[in-house]
Amino acid sequence: MRFILITFICLKTLVSNAQELFVATEPASNMPANSLGIRLMNTFMKNSSTGKINYHFMPELMYGISTKWMVHVQGFNSTRSNKSLFLEGGSLYTKYRFYSADDLHKHFRLATYGRYSFNRADIHQEEIEIVGHNSGIEIGMIATQLIHKTAISGSLSFEQALNNTSKYIYPITQSNNATNFTLSAGQLILPKKYKNYRQTNVNLMVELIAQYLNKEHKGFIDLVPSLQFIIHSKARIDIAYKRELYSHCVRTAPNGIWLKLEYNIFNAF
Repeated sequence: MRFILITFICLKTLVSNAQELFVATEPASNMPANSLGIRLMNTFMKNSSTGKINYHFMPELMYGISTKWMVHVQGFNSTRSNKSLFLEGGSLYTKYRFYSADDLHKHFRLATYGRYSFNRADIHQEEIEIVGHNSGIEIGMIATQLIHKTAISGSLSFEQALNNTSKYIYPITQSNNATNFTLSAGQLILPKKYKNYRQTNVNLMVELIAQYLNKEHKGFIDLVPSLQFIIHSKARIDIAYKRELYSHCVRTAPNGIWLKLEYNIFNAF
């Protein structure tokens, strides 16, 4: 009976917060405690110089330690410099939700997070991206507001790039640190009326991603519209298109398609 009650609470939490499970960014909310998630991130990005499609496969294992703490472990594989998938590195991400104000049909949450990444690929652009391209460290804060079927989330972070092994030293002519800004909005469009957790939830989202290179005084802004499906409150399919709106820095492949597949196991331990 206790197991059924815990499972029901986890499912209800995921369904009610479905529209704040963003594609390009993380919300301030955490996954339920003692839950395990498997995420398969696939990106198909067009190289702006060669026209070639760079494929990145980034599997991720997520664990909800408690209601306030969660951790992710992620791997980076890419065809950018090889014909076949090449294991370039990985990262460790952790998030701490330190504030929560819950009310009927709405809540506001604040969280802080950190990520450390290791990458052994060549350094090929001015943009700093420690999810798949650069070794480095990122620390930041997230604020998320949910009101009925609408969620708005924003984040601010500092990113420090490191050498990609002793073979690929970070260029002294480039800015090795950046300030990142994100703004995300999500809307639950289906179902119109919630009946049970087996209903498929459909969320429509749009996200803005911006980076400012602190030393070079350059930057970019991207727009990421997406469609998300939550199936049986456990499985998730995200389809997104990332488009560069503005850029004043060298970027290898800023535009392309993202496909995320995710499955969650509640009360895993």
